[in-house]
Amino acid sequence: MAPRQVLIALTAQHNGEHENEYFLRRAYIDAIVGAGGIPLILPPLAAGKIETVLDRVQGLVLTGGVDVDPRRYGEQPSEKCGEISPLRDELDLAAAAAALKRDLPLLAICRGIQVLNVALGGSLLQHIPEEVEGALKHRQQAPGWYGTHEVQVEPDTLLAEAVGSGPLVVNSLHHQAVKRLGEGLLVSAVAPDGVVEAVESRRHRFAVGVQWHPELMVEHCPAARAVFAHFLRAAAGTLGD
Repeated sequence: MAPRQVLIALTAQHNGEHENEYFLRRAYIDAIVGAGGIPLILPPLAAGKIETVLDRVQGLVLTGGVDVDPRRYGEQPSEKCGEISPLRDELDLAAAAAALKRDLPLLAICRGIQVLNVALGGSLLQHIPEEVEGALKHRQQAPGWYGTHEVQVEPDTLLAEAVGSGPLVVNSLHHQAVKRLGEGLLVSAVAPDGVVEAVESRRHRFAVGVQWHPELMVEHCPAARAVFAHFLRAAAGTLGD
């Protein structure tokens, strides 16, 4: 377990339903605390202030939430594109860029993997059912802690170091996904229908994105706990010890 003094910034959530609030779902906090870290919620700030915060923490989590504005990757919103939040986009993209510039360990969850991909010049599928032939059901109606489909974790990846290579059952609460891969990223897990389920950077010591929500599964799934434990070891500088 990572030392207790490891500080982890987590991007605040924001959407139309809570337009006057910045918030973070408790599962993220519990997952970081459970792995041995101290969570700090990062609200929308000017870019320079975001960098000041990231200079004082040991890791960053890009959390889930609403869709990324397609104009951020050079497309117009399709009819099936969901809710967007300009404040979230400003915060997440600035935080991702600042973390990557610092080689700060970064864990990107659900929307977060999409932000990471867009921050590195990639694009997104705006609505999986219309763009992937034979698509699985990626927006499950089962409880969030329950895994509903498999992903195949690629060997010789940071993700495989955490959870092992081969099949892994995950939850699924999204309708968008990585399309064109961002610069320097490799695919580290894929669903049976070909949808990208995890990516990581070749150029950074720990920049991993997962399309599922491991924070909702930590009480039920050792692999979910392992994702956070591996991230916290990277943040503590003990990965590989």
